Amino acid sequence: MANLELYELDGCPYCAKVVNKLEELGLEYDSHMVPRSHSERTEVEAVSGQTGVPVLVDPENDVEGMAESDDIVAYLEEEYGS
Repeated sequence: MANLELYELDGCPYCAKVVNKLEELGLEYDSHMVPRSHSERTEVEAVSGQTGVPVLVDPENDVEGMAESDDIVAYLEEEYGS
């Protein structure tokens, strides 16, 4: 099973798009909720170099901090879709 991590913000429509794809594909993941304030998002910045969310980490495939919901959804579909 996938060892995925998702940095997300509650109420973020872009994050919800990624979560929906993860659920659609039946993938387990660890959720990291980030603070609302960009200046407090040090954890996601350390992973991805930026403070926006969502950010996906997939260590099994050397993905260390993929941003942009459309890119993440396309990646999940290509890597884990049927």
